[in-house]
Amino acid sequence: MTVTLADVAARARVSPATVSRVLNGNYPVAAATRERVLRAVDELDYVLNGPASSLAAATSDLVGILVNDIADPFFGIMAGAAQTEIGGQEGTGRAGGEKLAIVCNTGGSPERELTYLTLLQRQRAAAVILTGGALEDPRHTAAMTAKLARLADAGTQVVLCGRPPLPDSDAIVAALAFDNRGGGRRLTEHLLALGHRRIGYVAGPLERTTTRHRLEGHWAAMAAAGLSERWPAGGTAEGRKSLTVHGPYTRRSGYEATLELLRRAPDLTAVVAANDTVALGACAAVREQGLRIPQDVSVAGFDDLPFAVDAVPALTTVRLPLYEAGARAGRLAMGTETPPPGGIATIAAELMARASTAPPRGN
Repeated sequence: MTVTLADVAARARVSPATVSRVLNGNYPVAAATRERVLRAVDELDYVLNGPASSLAAATSDLVGILVNDIADPFFGIMAGAAQTEIGGQEGTGRAGGEKLAIVCNTGGSPERELTYLTLLQRQRAAAVILTGGALEDPRHTAAMTAKLARLADAGTQVVLCGRPPLPDSDAIVAALAFDNRGGGRRLTEHLLALGHRRIGYVAGPLERTTTRHRLEGHWAAMAAAGLSERWPAGGTAEGRKSLTVHGPYTRRSGYEATLELLRRAPDLTAVVAANDTVALGACAAVREQGLRIPQDVSVAGFDDLPFAVDAVPALTTVRLPLYEAGARAGRLAMGTETPPPGGIATIAAELMARASTAPPRGN
């Protein structure tokens, strides 16, 4: 049975006029009401029909790029590169012009991520690019799988950039996944080769795939060096966690987490940060304790953001080709590049050894 606008209104407990206002975006609606309407639209899989459908189809030159935080260079670089490729496809638009790429800032909220995808589905977006790590939550994963399948069925090209593929999902054109495990392992191996044995880790949010993969690489390097048993609690997972502190991917988190690590282990000789922004906070905490970098404590980051090489001292980190990955995602979304075999490509991570890491004192 065809779902009507009245059905959506009944599910959302609003008037049909309110549903129309939300979908057309031509009248202000309270945020809570808007979210309720969009959730009802998604649950009922409502599709515009008649003249409204024709109007929606006219906006199919739209491409959505979803990011967690546009102010974070990690996302900004990828989004900018993708937008350049999308906007540069002359003659591909409905009127022979360029496509319109918009950046949707989710703030890391899984609810906002799904809401933006619903809005893009309503607008018959030509393509959607999702950047960055995914939330590790079974319910959200199931919801994302279903939502992306609906987008793909409607003709939307779906590309993941810097995000692992969803399980059991054939909806994506391509998934460009960073080698976060390999990068994390090589970074810790670098510190071990310098002679470090007491290495603290400032990790990202627990629920993110990027956090887990980078941390798994770090732990794998420590275990391969036979150091797990030297950690507290006999080298168990809980013991490893005692030298790991989780938090947001922010400078403040790096600062506070590093102070906590130094409190737990005053003999720490190195700190690995979840990303370069977190590493800046770690550096500030180390200096506040009257310690020198790298003479007393080495500090390393991840991503190789533009400021990393200009930090004092220059930051040892793992380079991810963010611009190249974003540009490739844009081309895949536009169909101007052939998808990788199987639709999945792993993008290599490169160690960038700089002045913020050195052998510990006494070595």
